Amino acid sequence: MKERTALEYYVLDVFSNKSYKGNPLSVVFTNGNLDLETYKNISKEFGYSETSFVYYSHSQKALNVRSFTPIGIEIDGAGHNLLGAVCGALLKKMPIFEQQSENNRFVIMKHSAIPLTVSFDPVTQYPVVQMHQKSAIIKQEVPTYKLAVALGLKIEDLDSNDFVPTVVKTEVAHMMVPIKNSKILNDFVPDNKLLIELSREYQSEGFYCFTISDQNNGNIAEARFFNPIIGINEDPATGTAAGPLIGLLTSKKQAKLNTEYKILQGVKLNQPSIIEVMNRENDILVGGSSIITMRGELYI
Repeated sequence: MKERTALEYYVLDVFSNKSYKGNPLSVVFTNGNLDLETYKNISKEFGYSETSFVYYSHSQKALNVRSFTPIGIEIDGAGHNLLGAVCGALLKKMPIFEQQSENNRFVIMKHSAIPLTVSFDPVTQYPVVQMHQKSAIIKQEVPTYKLAVALGLKIEDLDSNDFVPTVVKTEVAHMMVPIKNSKILNDFVPDNKLLIELSREYQSEGFYCFTISDQNNGNIAEARFFNPIIGINEDPATGTAAGPLIGLLTSKKQAKLNTEYKILQGVKLNQPSIIEVMNRENDILVGGSSIITMRGELYI
């Protein structure tokens, strides 16, 4: 009988420094690229919203990351899938930056270099990773009534004083959907079929439903994220949507340039996540911490 290959994996809780909070991500350590079918099978077996596969490339002098959803879709963009992969590699003590200068740190995801800034929490020594996303592109506005129907809400539940639902892109185009208050935000149940239709109609992926928070709570906004077109019914932390949101808030003068803000997500799922965001002149920083919650071996 042929001996099977064992691969080490971690499960990390991302955008959190506590286990069983944040967004769980499986990170599988490989010696190079795997067959596409193997990536898909492992991701389906874990069943998390995404599974990341990492290896260090000496020729590229960088960590390589590929991420898949449970239904086998490969993901672009610097979100929890990338943050958790980098934190996992650093917590495993992989020397992923030893061939890079401190001012030019990056990882490679689907052939694209994604710049990073890395520091370490002075108390826990956990890595804190800031991913550099592109500046936000404000795309088209979406009629409020269409979103209200898809989310099972009344039109007046979508706070339209300062915002209308808008497609915004940094790495991935998502729809930013303003909701009047936290109670409405955490009570509604969306119609996934209608959300998928809207994703196709407006060529965007997920729906980042947000309400502006009282800054005394330490968060600029609270959010929920739905992306059924790629098989994610609800996600507890979404870096690829947090970047577009701070870009939108800055464009509406609700946030300032070069100022760090926090977005709270995942409350409804009892997986509260804190996403750190900053809109700068030429890019957007999205980041936070991760903690290892499980460790093991899988076999291929």
